[in-house]
Amino acid sequence: MTVWQGKRYWVIGASEGLGREVAHAISRLGAEVIVSARSEDRLIDLVSELPGKASYKTVDVQDRDGIEAAAAEIGHIDGMVYLAGVYWPMAAQKWDNAKADKMADINFLGASRCVGAVLPAMIERGEGHIVLTGSLSGFRGLPGAIGYSASKAGLMALAESMYADLRKTDIKVQLINPGFIKTRLTEKNDFTMPFIMEPKDAAQVFVDHMNGDGFKKSFPTMFSWVFRLSQFLPDWVYYRVFGAK
Repeated sequence: MTVWQGKRYWVIGASEGLGREVAHAISRLGAEVIVSARSEDRLIDLVSELPGKASYKTVDVQDRDGIEAAAAEIGHIDGMVYLAGVYWPMAAQKWDNAKADKMADINFLGASRCVGAVLPAMIERGEGHIVLTGSLSGFRGLPGAIGYSASKAGLMALAESMYADLRKTDIKVQLINPGFIKTRLTEKNDFTMPFIMEPKDAAQVFVDHMNGDGFKKSFPTMFSWVFRLSQFLPDWVYYRVFGAK
């Protein structure tokens, strides 16, 4: 069980959607929340909404020096939650280097930069909490997901490696893999999205997992089974089901 009272959590990617709702949920639990994103106006509004002690720091997760400076300015934190992300649907036949780079840079490398800015201090004092946001799309390559699926797979592997190294310490590493959530990102999809969730409902699942001691949570549960079981399918079966028809 996570102790929230008197703790400081840095929520990165908090200006919209799931990140905003997670910040609200953590604040209601009694933690001080520092929220970050690129949009200062949205962060100011969010801080005014939060029920507990809160502040903001604008950051661009593509700027390593800026992230490290922000971490130094914020000072001691007990936990960091990474929710920043971008998405464009993209098939290999319509490859867009600019968008593919952006997804890799924000979804994966942004997470790596933020972890690198806060983890050494946690290791030095022997405690801390790191939460990374993967995706059901990161379990195995999906059609129309160039850039996004790969970036989330990289982030999920990053979390797994961190957990392998730190599981016997008092630094809690957690990975949370949501399915479809109704946000500005999923509005770009032109296909049916099974089990799509409202951000507030998804945030409750997210924070419930943070409140426990387990490493990984994939949800919605029934939908996640499709993706987890797909890892055990031989290629010829998997691509017949999920590949181009």
